[in-house]
Parts: sequence; C-alpha cells; structure tokens
Amino acid sequence: MGEIRWSDIEAGLRARLLPPVIPPGAMPFFSLSYLLVLFFPLVMPRFPPVDWTTTLLSVLMFLPMYFGFYWLRGWRRFATLVGIVALALAILPANLFANTYVIYACILSAHLSVVEMLGIFVVANAALTGTVYLLGGPATTIGLVNVLSGGMAMLGCRAWYQNACKNQALKLSQLEVQRIAALAERERIGRDLHDLLGHTLSVIALKSELAAKLVDRDIDAARIEIKEVERVTRQALFEVRRAVTGMRAHGLLAELANGRAALASAQVHFDYQVLPQELPTQAENVLAMCLREAITNIIRHAHARRCHARLECGEVSAVLEISDDGVGGMRAEGNGLTGMRERIEVAGGRLLVESQKDCGTQLRIELPLAHPEPEAALTAARHLKLVASR
Repeated sequence: MGEIRWSDIEAGLRARLLPPVIPPGAMPFFSLSYLLVLFFPLVMPRFPPVDWTTTLLSVLMFLPMYFGFYWLRGWRRFATLVGIVALALAILPANLFANTYVIYACILSAHLSVVEMLGIFVVANAALTGTVYLLGGPATTIGLVNVLSGGMAMLGCRAWYQNACKNQALKLSQLEVQRIAALAERERIGRDLHDLLGHTLSVIALKSELAAKLVDRDIDAARIEIKEVERVTRQALFEVRRAVTGMRAHGLLAELANGRAALASAQVHFDYQVLPQELPTQAENVLAMCLREAITNIIRHAHARRCHARLECGEVSAVLEISDDGVGGMRAEGNGLTGMRERIEVAGGRLLVESQKDCGTQLRIELPLAHPEPEAALTAARHLKLVASR
C-alpha cells in the first residue's frame, strides 16, 4: 500500500463536502477542531453535569449547517448563521460550552461583508451573554471569553479567506494572460491560413480549368496539369497542418477574459468565481459558447451595471450560473437564448432562466460532464430539425 498523505485526504474531503469555489486550504477542516471544546467538562470534575446525549445530537445537527453554509448564497447563508446561533442558545442548558457554536458563527461570518460580519458578531455574543445570565451561569466570564476567542477566530479566518481569494485571482489573471496570448496566436494562424488557402485554391482552380480544356486536345498536357494540381494540393495540406499545429478550441477561461473586456467597454463590472480545472472538451465548448451568448445579451438588452458568473464542477456534472442586475422582465426567449437552450439540451443538460422586472436575469446551466446517451442525443437532434423546419 502506498503512503497516505494529508493532501490526498483533504482533496477527497473537499470534493465531497465543499464547493469548488472555496479557495484551497485546510482552514474549513481545521476549524472543526473547536468542537473539542464541547467535551472539556470530561476533564473538569467540578463542572456542572452535562447532558452528553443532547451534546452529541447538537454536533450532528451542526455539521450539516456548517458545510451547507459553504454551498449557499445570499440570505440563505445569513439564515444558516442564525440557525447555528439558535442551536448554541438551545444547547446551553445542557452544556455551557455550547458557546463554541457562537464562535463558529463568527468564523463563518468572515465570508460575508464587513457589515454583516460585525452584525453577526455583536448580536450573537450579546444573545449568548444574556442567555447565560438568565441561566445563572458566569455570564461575564463566558461573554468575555467568547468575544476574545470569537473575534480572533473571525479575524484569522477572514485574513485567510481574503489572502486565498487574492492568490486565486492572481492565478486566474495569469491564466487569462496565457489565454489571451493563445488567442492572438490563433488570430495570426487564421490570417496565415486565409493568405495560404486564398492563393493555393486560386492556383488549383486555374490549373483544373486548364486541364479540362486540354483533355480533348492534348491528353499528355492535361495529365501534367492534373499532376500539378495534386502537387499543389499536397503542399497546401502540409502547410495547413503545420500552421494549425498546437491550435485548440476556444476555452472557457479565454471566453471569461474576452467577456470581461467586452463588459468593461459597456461600463458593466464583471466578476466571476471559476477555478482553473480540466473539463471535457465538449462540455467546455458548450459552456464557453453559452457564456459568450449570455454576455452578448447583457450588453445588448440588460442595461446592467454588474454581472457575476460562477462555475461549480462535480464528478458527473457542471453548473454555470450567470446573473446581472439589469432591467430583467424578459417575456419571451429570443433567438440567442433559444439557440443556447437547444445547444445545452443536445449536450444532455438543461437551462433555467429567472427574469423579474427590475431584478435582473439569472441563467443556470446544468451540464453533464459525460457525453449524452445516444438516444438522448438523437431525440435532441430530431427536436432541432423540427425547430428548423418551422
């Protein structure tokens, strides 16, 4: 058996418990060590009796909320923190060290805005101190300990999170530069191919026409021209192969870079959470084309000021979410959105659209990372033919 490394264990746990957009690092797992505080009464003989059954049940209730927080967005995150604080207050009569859960609420609040983070910190610690006081416990001591411990843990987690996000953004920026350089190379190759094939095809057309005229009058001369056509064709094939060596399809990260430039020109701020990762070529091409179409629609119709994109990849599927703060209120799908939906369905995925007036538009693209089953692809192809015939 090979040596078991922590990095392998962490990677396996992250794949199952955390979304891909959470920056790399062991902090989400290291933070769970605070749960040991719940069991301090085991080594404190003079501590009031503890209801261990309730304590263990609280841990089982806490863990889904803890890991669920990382998967949620918006108000659902705030609601999860409220639930964790409520759990702490409910368990205090059974175990005064349940204040640990309030510390966790402070740690997780580091992922929110500064105002939300400070609000959770103040309200949670005030509620904790008041509850301990009503229970007749050492309210002042527990309150001070919680403020100090929770504050340090919260600031430490926020520093880690911001630093990890900066490193991730730097890595994405470096990849953007590489992709833009590759795009410039593709454009150069395109110009070279245009010049090469324009000249070569003209020569082939002229010699083929000449051979057709000579075939009845001078068969030997016609054969010479036909052989010359063959030679020119082979030479052109060789030069085309040489020109396109190393050429690849337009990827998702390159499309993100192009989209950022296009949206910036339209005075739209664009931010995204997309980790650099290998995707199947078919899936990446579909996602890149859908992203391009979505950005085009935002520029043309949304009148938005901000746009956000987020990609999450699991073992069998990928989810791309694109949202804007534009006018929304879309009544019917245009040709671009219809084409996007058909392209996604052919790949075995689905498109969800939410557009409310003055609340922007949200697109959610769910795409399997494996190729669709033949029957599904055939059904989608028939659907496209039916649409085209209308």
